[in-house]
Amino acid sequence: MSARMYVVGALLALLVPALAGAWPVDLSVPLEPKKERFHKLDTVDWVQVEDASVAEAELLPGSNELLLTGQKEGRTLLLLYAGGRFAVWRLTVGSPPPEDAAPRLAAARKACPDLNATTGAGRSLSASVKDSKCRLALLELLKTDAFMARDLALTFDVAILQEQLASVGEGLEPLGLEASYSGAGVVVSGSASPEVHRKALWELFFRSVGRVPLNDQIEEVKPPEPSDAGAPDAAVPAVAPAREIPVEVLPLPTKPRKR
Repeated sequence: MSARMYVVGALLALLVPALAGAWPVDLSVPLEPKKERFHKLDTVDWVQVEDASVAEAELLPGSNELLLTGQKEGRTLLLLYAGGRFAVWRLTVGSPPPEDAAPRLAAARKACPDLNATTGAGRSLSASVKDSKCRLALLELLKTDAFMARDLALTFDVAILQEQLASVGEGLEPLGLEASYSGAGVVVSGSASPEVHRKALWELFFRSVGRVPLNDQIEEVKPPEPSDAGAPDAAVPAVAPAREIPVEVLPLPTKPRKR
């Protein structure tokens, strides 16, 4: 690590929120291709980039320091996890074509009659989510950078929360996991490898709108350790030594003497 040169950005203290990850992202971070940016986090267990060809993320050993490196122009997402909580950042490398959120905002206003949104420095969005049309319109709008998670104030009807939970369940079922409500919070449970655990959190984020308390009860199961190289392979049957066959050695015939 000492041989690297760093382009260090301002320190950012992040305590991963005690809420389930859902659109929109928590933070938007600009990066430059082939340049690095350093962030200081309050707490973090692991991170994962959705598309490592656009940007890479590395936790520096022995610290809560995060090193972000732009690879090529584009956008990707970064999942950060700590103590049963997670957040999602958008990483924008270079200057990809801008997103035009205006048509999506117009569609959301039409689908959610009481939607109130302001853009710019004091941006905010509030709405009552009473049907599927409104929820899906918000889902499309909040995939853009028009609003961050902290800008939202959404109120869901119970039926729409159940609909959203069913969508999350569809994503978790192939992974052998379950999602349920406990009060106002989402409980995700089951046993999974670390890789499947990460896939489950991505599914929860991609299929959800707004923020709800998360109770992550996924029990990580580590894969078995590889066997020692010198240990015999139980799958290969032992070869019995060949049985010795007695051999009788006969004397050579004698030639008759000439007279």
